[in-house]
Amino acid sequence: MSDLTAIDVLVNPDEHTLRRARALNARMRESVPGGFALDATHQPHITTLQRYVRTAELDDVHAAIGDTLAATDMGALSYRAVAIKHADFGEPGQGLAVILVRPSEQVLDFQAALLTAITPFTGSGGTSAAFVTDPGEDISQSTLDWVEHYVPAQIGPGKYTAHVTVGFAGLDDLEAIEAEPFDAFDIHPDAVAVYRLGNSGAARELLTSWAVPR
Repeated sequence: MSDLTAIDVLVNPDEHTLRRARALNARMRESVPGGFALDATHQPHITTLQRYVRTAELDDVHAAIGDTLAATDMGALSYRAVAIKHADFGEPGQGLAVILVRPSEQVLDFQAALLTAITPFTGSGGTSAAFVTDPGEDISQSTLDWVEHYVPAQIGPGKYTAHVTVGFAGLDDLEAIEAEPFDAFDIHPDAVAVYRLGNSGAARELLTSWAVPR
């Protein structure tokens, strides 16, 4: 087992959001049939924090997150899906598409509290061994770098880009999809979970979770 584990502290969204994400994922796979499907090992989610943590201290990480949740008014966290966007992340000529999410100020406070809680257990220099991989798969350098530099690149106002990843598509197809009208909607958290990451930020292996009361 690797000395480091690449984790994602994430929000599992409500069923309406899952349906929207899966429908978009099906469109992405029409464009790039070899792209990943949203399934049990590619869980639709909203990332709050990604880090390399010391594998031997995973139980301490989980306890620190649990304490943070206990001190947080989870009912005050709000998210609104506002658009489809993409990043040139992966194969040339393709983009990684997401549902772009607008987080509330309370979400940013929650992110900051999580960062403080788990920082004592973090490390750097993670390799493919820190991730979930399929046979023969290597983790892309862009994925390794994304987790390494998540702090400070994705922390706080003006930096954190909340989103639900929905898959890879050709750039021409993405341009057409992004030009379509988007029906904005609210996203309600069903749970907070810790996953071990895979390539392209996929939530591959559930480590632990906490239900969010409604």
